[in-house]
Amino acid sequence: MSTLLAHPVELIEDKTTAIIDELIDWLPDPKRLTSEDCRGIIARYTSVLEGNFIYWMTAAVIAAKAEQSRPILLQNLVEEVHDCHPLMLRKFALAANAFPTDKDALAVHDDLTNVRQFMGKLSPVKSVLTMGFFEGFIQKFMSYLADLAREQGSTEREYTDVHGVCDIEHTEGLFKVLAAEIALTPPEPDADLFEGVTLLRTLIEQIIRPNRNGLQPKAPGGETRVLTKARPEIHGGSRNLDPQFS
Repeated sequence: MSTLLAHPVELIEDKTTAIIDELIDWLPDPKRLTSEDCRGIIARYTSVLEGNFIYWMTAAVIAAKAEQSRPILLQNLVEEVHDCHPLMLRKFALAANAFPTDKDALAVHDDLTNVRQFMGKLSPVKSVLTMGFFEGFIQKFMSYLADLAREQGSTEREYTDVHGVCDIEHTEGLFKVLAAEIALTPPEPDADLFEGVTLLRTLIEQIIRPNRNGLQPKAPGGETRVLTKARPEIHGGSRNLDPQFS
């Protein structure tokens, strides 16, 4: 971590981008998933995002201490609330016949709880970095989410179209906030700045592949085949992910 802190924001942002890209590369091909698999991913994503994103961003606002941080974070929240992004997401899920069930919510419960409790610690640097990671992931995930909905026969795209664009600016803003927070309160050299990122990444993995088992992609002949997948191990803040279904 001492190397990261030599040029903190640039190197931290590069590492964050690498983690996001690794996750995106790990996603299974929507065309090889069953309808239930596509529905499940959308439903679990909706279960997590609809009721938690604004809550977590609010936690980042509360945690941030630098004077220049608050206007940037508040502008993000204003857009989320004023434009009613949770409703956009609900409409998206309903159109794809993927409104979350109790089973979908319970599938992500434990990992979601871990992220909620982490954000409750109100760590300025870690909270902001976690949300920067999340915004960056969501922006790149939107085209994939739209593909899942298309496989479900949906043409509703407002949520994915809006977040595929606005989250680029949001991510840039959060890394500006991160720079301000690090300058104000430099972390200890041995601090795990990616603690929240790791927890959130685990939650994302559970959204995509629940219960740590493989999804059920359709084999070339149309029949369903079951693949199992071991949970990726964490090594130094990053994971070695085995991209299946490529």
